[in-house]
Amino acid sequence: MMTPPFSRRQFIASSAAAIGAASLARLGASTLLADDAPPPTPAKPLGFAFVGLGDFATNHLMPGMARCKLCKIVALVSGHPDKAAVQAQKYGVNPKNIYNYDNYDSIKDNPDIDAVYIVLPNGMHAEYTIRAFAAGKQVMCEKPMANTAAECQQMIDAGKKAGKKLQIGYRMHWDAPTLACIDTLRKGTIGPIQIISAATGFTINGQQWRLDKKLAGGGCMMDIGIYSLSAARYFAGEEPTEVFAHTYQDKTNPLFQQVEQHCDFQLKFPGGALASCLSSYNVNFNRYTIWGNKGNCVIEPGQSYNRTPGLMVNANKFSLNNKAVPVMEADQFVGEMDGFAQVVAGAGPAKATGEEGLQDMRIIDAIYESAQSGKSVKL
Repeated sequence: MMTPPFSRRQFIASSAAAIGAASLARLGASTLLADDAPPPTPAKPLGFAFVGLGDFATNHLMPGMARCKLCKIVALVSGHPDKAAVQAQKYGVNPKNIYNYDNYDSIKDNPDIDAVYIVLPNGMHAEYTIRAFAAGKQVMCEKPMANTAAECQQMIDAGKKAGKKLQIGYRMHWDAPTLACIDTLRKGTIGPIQIISAATGFTINGQQWRLDKKLAGGGCMMDIGIYSLSAARYFAGEEPTEVFAHTYQDKTNPLFQQVEQHCDFQLKFPGGALASCLSSYNVNFNRYTIWGNKGNCVIEPGQSYNRTPGLMVNANKFSLNNKAVPVMEADQFVGEMDGFAQVVAGAGPAKATGEEGLQDMRIIDAIYESAQSGKSVKL
């Protein structure tokens, strides 16, 4: 029997149901992604303008910010006035703080806006980030950071020129099972890492911007494969030195006229670990497995929107040598946004930096190069 089609939202949201019973005590957090002691609290909440009011912004990020202690929604930028009005009423945004893409640059004159969160198609990230920096605002931007590594560098340079901070929306950097798994790996519990398997995919439905190469930059690799890539890097704890990749694009399918539907890539790490990574727009999978010479760790689902208090169906767990390990409850969205407020206030370490987004994009560029040439690419 064929699996019924899932939307991207349904796939990631439903994944939370796979993880287990009520959450228990926190395991130690990895120094790679988080600190044990919270830094001092900034003097006032960071005022955000959300740029783009699509599904992810309205159903995940904005509700997440409403739970934040150090951030608040003060403005909206949208090409749909009716949608913006509904969200403004929901979050108590002054109607005068509703902007469109034509008057976006005038946010420079609004002192209520300290930062923007850019939740637009990938191909628009660089332009709207650079314009936000020109307006004197701090920037959070969704991943992938941009369509190319060159655009990522332009974004970083613009932030440095403006003297403002840039953070990319790597919410898994605040995910409890991910942090607990990394902590276990760094302690050497399963021995030196030998093999990493990371698979993320969902069945895409209907024509949408993710299938437009100009807007998306690519297909499943850019959208969902970046989770497999990022996971391989943070589990290994080092940067890959070589990549080899294949992509598949069925041009008889109207959905895949411009972008790939499957991507299979392998990474070689200097410590000897190998990573086998998959992404797909036509298969539903979501699992990370790390093998050492003394055991293994498994996170399934590998990534999920709903590992948050109040939204979780079940508890956060990962498996160590086939035994479930309970971990703390944690709100990814609050973590990444309040974490950014700490960074802006000079009270916390930068974690999901522009440089992090740039590194992923450099590797993605190499993945596409390898898939096109049929040869491995040195990094």
